[in-house]
Amino acid sequence: MTPAADQPAVEVVEYTDPLCPWAWGSEPVFRRLRAALAGRVRWRRAYCILFDHGDDPAPDPVAETAWYARYVEDVTVHTQAPRAPRLSRVAASSWPSSLIAKAAELQGADVAERVLRRLRETVFVLGEPADTPALALSAVWGTPGLDLERLAADAASTAVLERVRADRAEARRPVGEVLSVRDGSPHPGAAKETADGEYRYALPTLLVRTPAGYRVVPGWRSYEEYASAVDELSPGLLPAPVTLAPAEALARYRSLTDPERRLLTHGPWPPADVVRVETGNGPLWLHMEEAAVHPAGGRSASTAP
Repeated sequence: MTPAADQPAVEVVEYTDPLCPWAWGSEPVFRRLRAALAGRVRWRRAYCILFDHGDDPAPDPVAETAWYARYVEDVTVHTQAPRAPRLSRVAASSWPSSLIAKAAELQGADVAERVLRRLRETVFVLGEPADTPALALSAVWGTPGLDLERLAADAASTAVLERVRADRAEARRPVGEVLSVRDGSPHPGAAKETADGEYRYALPTLLVRTPAGYRVVPGWRSYEEYASAVDELSPGLLPAPVTLAPAEALARYRSLTDPERRLLTHGPWPPADVVRVETGNGPLWLHMEEAAVHPAGGRSASTAP
């Protein structure tokens, strides 16, 4: 559905990183919001580069990995998102996965969604962050509709590199409202100070924008807070969310966490022939066709009765 002629154009900018645990935990709400707004807004992702090239290497990688695994575990206490039973290392760089995710956009929205999802699952389900070009390409192999050779070429191109550089720069020009955020959220989303004394958006942050103004919703938030931001700028644009039957949701999304299936589906769970993948704190549910090509398909996976 396209917006009515008398409605302002609405853009939603999602500041994110494929390897961010708070962004991973926000996926249930974001999936619900994207589904409700499909065809009504322009939804754009800006990749912020959480793990940058210039970051100093850890003096003790083993200790850093243990600390970061505890941090991710603490995040998932709030989000209930899956976490890997064991994290092999802290990601060396967000650039490879961000370049792959940005390049996938050139093959259409559905492909881009599925590619980004796979990249997130490398670290939060498998514990193996896609932090090299080879690992990022391997993670997305078998994604339906994906031309892998084209993806590799596009991800290595100057054009895609410049687009991710532009995303990174944009994320480092946060609106003033996020420079100081204090409320009851476990992750309120105040802008983060960078090594050079500047600021960038905390992840995730959603910026809802029209020609008449904007609303910014930083950090870990409820669906209602995002809905309110959209409604303030464009009343009536956002319809009531619709849930799907379990099999229909799996066919659409291919991969669902427990928080997602509770928010996005209705009816008895699990559906027939779904593949259950065990993680460190609950299952990841895969469509059978997805399980056949997913890196997690052979790891602690079982077909639910």
